[in-house]
Amino acid sequence: MSLEEPLRVRFDVQVGVEHAFRVWTRLTGLWWPKGHTLTGDPDNVSFEPYAGGRIVERGKDGSEHVWGEVTAWEEPRAVSFRWHLFFDPAEATHVTVTFEPDGDGTRVELTQTGFEALGEAGPERRAGNVRGWAATTAGYRAAVESGADADEP
Repeated sequence: MSLEEPLRVRFDVQVGVEHAFRVWTRLTGLWWPKGHTLTGDPDNVSFEPYAGGRIVERGKDGSEHVWGEVTAWEEPRAVSFRWHLFFDPAEATHVTVTFEPDGDGTRVELTQTGFEALGEAGPERRAGNVRGWAATTAGYRAAVESGADADEP
C-alpha cells in the first residue's frame, strides 16, 4: 500500500446524521480514549466549530494542548482538520470525517492523507494511525449508540 493512498475507516452507526456529527465534534472528550491523550485524563477535548478553529485537549490543571486545526466545518455532513496529536504541527496530516444518511442510520467515513510528506516516518505513522483510529472509532461508536447527549457540557 502506497503512502499516497488515503487511510480510510468506514462504519455505520444507528443514529441520525446530526447526532452522529455532534457526538464526534462536541463530545469528543466523552469517547476519546484517555490513554491516547497528552494529559492521560483530560478535563475536555473539543473542536472549535469553524474553519480555523482548534482541536483542543484541556487538562484538569487548566493546560491546553492543540491537536489540530479545523480546515472545514460543514455541519452536519463533514469536518476536516489538520491533525498532529503527539507531533509537531509541521508534521500534520489531513483528516476528513463525513456523515451520510444510510437507511435508518449514518455512514461515517474517516479519510486521512499526507503520510507521504513525512518521509521515512510516513510508513510507521500510517500504521500507527490504522491501529489508533480502530480503537478510537470503537469508542465513538459505543458512545454515539449509547445515547450520548450532544447537549451535555
